[in-house]
Amino acid sequence: MPRSIEVTIGVVGRAHGIRGDVMIDLRTDEPERRFATGAVVRVEGSRRTLTVTKSAWHGGRLMVHFQGMDDRNAAEAARGTVLVCDVDPAELPEEDDEYYDRQLVGLQAVLADGTVVGEVSQVVHLPAQDLLVIDVDGEERMVPFVTELVPRVDLAAGEVELVAQPGLLADEGDDDGDDEAKGHDEDAERGAP
Repeated sequence: MPRSIEVTIGVVGRAHGIRGDVMIDLRTDEPERRFATGAVVRVEGSRRTLTVTKSAWHGGRLMVHFQGMDDRNAAEAARGTVLVCDVDPAELPEEDDEYYDRQLVGLQAVLADGTVVGEVSQVVHLPAQDLLVIDVDGEERMVPFVTELVPRVDLAAGEVELVAQPGLLADEGDDDGDDEAKGHDEDAERGAP
């Protein structure tokens, strides 16, 4: 297992004011952690690092000041820069029953009896709930990431358990002869249906 993995945490947006502050288009669910004062982030595709000297919420968006970016010209020049950081692959979100997308993608989707029915290919974040996109024999099926449909996530075993519910992984009316196979994360959270 790699010692660390690179994750995208944000993109430098527009400059704010004349002192080098920038707005960040977030790609993380933990901005207070990733952009804390003193945090060091890296510019994607390079070894260049930026140190956060201050961050604050402004109008619902995160405003950050980086060491050495002390005027509007420097801030404007940084616009569009993709910011990344290295994290431990075993790192989990602070809340129970939450997972980073990178931890869910690639997990096998199995039924309670261990039958493999697909693989998680993507996590989609919607306002009401998150969805797991399951690749079932080359077809994508979206499954609400709720405890009632996904009762177990086992990162160590590399699998998510899905309930066997007709119509969940196949269109109702599909007659493939296997009704049992029709069962059932920037951080995905399992919620209520």
